[in-house]
Amino acid sequence: METNTFYQIIGWTASICLILGYLPQAIQTIRTRRTDDIALATFLMMAIGGICFMIQGYMLGREGIFLFVTNLITTICSVIIFGIKIKNDYFSKK
Repeated sequence: METNTFYQIIGWTASICLILGYLPQAIQTIRTRRTDDIALATFLMMAIGGICFMIQGYMLGREGIFLFVTNLITTICSVIIFGIKIKNDYFSKK
């Protein structure tokens, strides 16, 4: 197997696993609007890390497309969860 093909297979496998790891939490949070057990700092750091990886993927060009796409999707999930958490913790009446 060619090295570049192997590199692509590993990259896309990692992408699929990370996206499938994020989506259930995002879907559950969007559906229930419950964020009591979610750490605010965690999703803030994950969003910042995702943005940094998106930049890196963009800078790598075609070879970094899986890095960019994965982190675009996971960053969107993190931002949604972070936004719901902020709304629940600071703007909703308890």
